[in-house]
Amino acid sequence: QVQLVESGGGLVQAGDSLRLSCLASGRTFSAYAAGWFRQAPGKEREFVAAINWSGGHTYYADSVKGRFTISRDNAKNTVYLQMNSMKPEDTAGYYCARAPTPTYVVDQYDYWGQGTQVTVSS
Repeated sequence: QVQLVESGGGLVQAGDSLRLSCLASGRTFSAYAAGWFRQAPGKEREFVAAINWSGGHTYYADSVKGRFTISRDNAKNTVYLQMNSMKPEDTAGYYCARAPTPTYVVDQYDYWGQGTQVTVSS
């Protein structure tokens, strides 16, 4: 059974940086695309970034382009989200997930982590 565990969330000031990690339990995780989503209270889950199985192709929401970077280390079964120049609007629970191919469509992801909270103060 696939299990994804996020870590690295916390409280930061606007303009600071934070790196989130998503550790997958299975050795076959490297064959799948991975994505990061976020969800604030009262709002729908929002696409943030996605990466293909090899790490050679990445995709970003317009709201985070130029500030966030998604990457992966398949030898460690880990996907990262480097967040720079953070804004209060980035405050949300952040979730990693697995998909057959990289996509911004939430329904195409079949496994999800439990999330890690990120709070950005102004």
